[in-house]
Amino acid sequence: MIGNSLSLCYHNKLILAPMVRVGTLPMRLLALDYGADIVYCEELIDLKMLQCKRVVNEVLSTVDFVAPDDRVVFRTCQREQSKVVFQMGTSDAERALAVARLVENDVAGIDVNMGCPKEYSTKGGMGAALLSDPDKIEKILSTLVKGTSRPVTCKIRILPSLEDTLNLVKRIERTGIAAIAVHGRKREERPQHPVSCETIKAIAETLSIPVIANGGSHDHIQDYLDIEDFRQATAASSVMVARAAMWNPSIFLKEGLRPLEEVMQKYIRYAVQYDNHYTNTKHCLCQMLREHLESPQGKLLHAAQSSREICEAFGLGAFYEETTRELDSRRAEFLARTPEEAEEPAEDTSGVIKMAVKFDRRAYSPQITPKMCLLEWCRREKLAQPVYETVQRPLDRLFCSVVTVAEQKYQSTLWDKSKKLAEQAAAIVCLRSQGLPEGRLSEESLSLHKRKREASDQDPGGPRAQEPAMPGELCKKPLVTLGSEKESPLEGW
Repeated sequence: MIGNSLSLCYHNKLILAPMVRVGTLPMRLLALDYGADIVYCEELIDLKMLQCKRVVNEVLSTVDFVAPDDRVVFRTCQREQSKVVFQMGTSDAERALAVARLVENDVAGIDVNMGCPKEYSTKGGMGAALLSDPDKIEKILSTLVKGTSRPVTCKIRILPSLEDTLNLVKRIERTGIAAIAVHGRKREERPQHPVSCETIKAIAETLSIPVIANGGSHDHIQDYLDIEDFRQATAASSVMVARAAMWNPSIFLKEGLRPLEEVMQKYIRYAVQYDNHYTNTKHCLCQMLREHLESPQGKLLHAAQSSREICEAFGLGAFYEETTRELDSRRAEFLARTPEEAEEPAEDTSGVIKMAVKFDRRAYSPQITPKMCLLEWCRREKLAQPVYETVQRPLDRLFCSVVTVAEQKYQSTLWDKSKKLAEQAAAIVCLRSQGLPEGRLSEESLSLHKRKREASDQDPGGPRAQEPAMPGELCKKPLVTLGSEKESPLEGW
């Protein structure tokens, strides 16, 4: 057993609530800047986390928990290590403990979501579904308290009756958790329903552990002073703020709310510095803009399709260029120190050429895929059609594919979530090994520039159509005639 260390205090704290798609690293850091004492990450499902590998990201100075498809599921950094609470969605004590042990050295606390009423959580027996199974709640929390080195908390909603609610929280307290967060609404209620300050107060007066009041954004919390009013109305030890902080994270600032433009620019800077995916950045900014989404700036944000375009919409284009150059420089320096980890092909003892690559649809033309390019090249070189052999790993149901071309096998070392994506990745390995175009958008722009230059150098009436095709040029067009092949090269778009 690992001794439980209650190093994180939950008394008299301002807390950023866990919010799906909002509580990522940039938002957590911004909340800390504006005065939050503790920040919760978004709910992360135990099964997804158990697939992850812990990776120290030297380029970003972060610790990343990376899924087999190379997607970062949870990212944290030294700045928040003593402040961040990891919230998990779980319905199984052993899985919960395995996740806690995976992340405990990089976070300040562990929380179990027992209040989310959304289907993606409840359908797996997680979130608010746990409220109807006190035995399971007790087992999960007791297992975590005994087995992890970090303080354990849980976040619940209130039950239909006060008596049932108090019986449940007293049973939860006996598990030895450090604190309990209470959203003062029932499972079926939504933000338009009034939050029950009276029920939270009854819980706070019943328990000896800290009670964290949550759910006041709609009716009570609109600025910093309202947070204390909500705490007093609920007699809680601390207050956890969700939507009011999502709308403007400077809600935690004693001096009062900062102008939204300033807050959004600061958020964008963190998003770029920590390589936050642009879709997540865009989502959080839209939550901040709210009724101003139809403003000129809101329309620019809505149209943005990259981090660069988001920065340009907010006058941060120069910052984006400078930051990405710095990150690229760090990345190049790191790869120079560890050349064995670069994306260079290496032939193993089985004769399979491997690379750590994946197929990201956003980087490719909608009309072209690596499989199409590889098939066209094989036809042009009069080679047999590529043969894909794909296997699924039973543990996590991920896929890996090997493609055979001219008796040589090629494979990506990264497992993917579908057969089609795994085959595309294998095709990329083959094409890159041969130095062939693979259909990336950047290749198209270069190819177009090259064709324009060549066209200007020749006689306008010359026999352009009779010239031989350049290697890879045919795969710049969608294949129309498929012949009698069994598999369509369009599969995997």
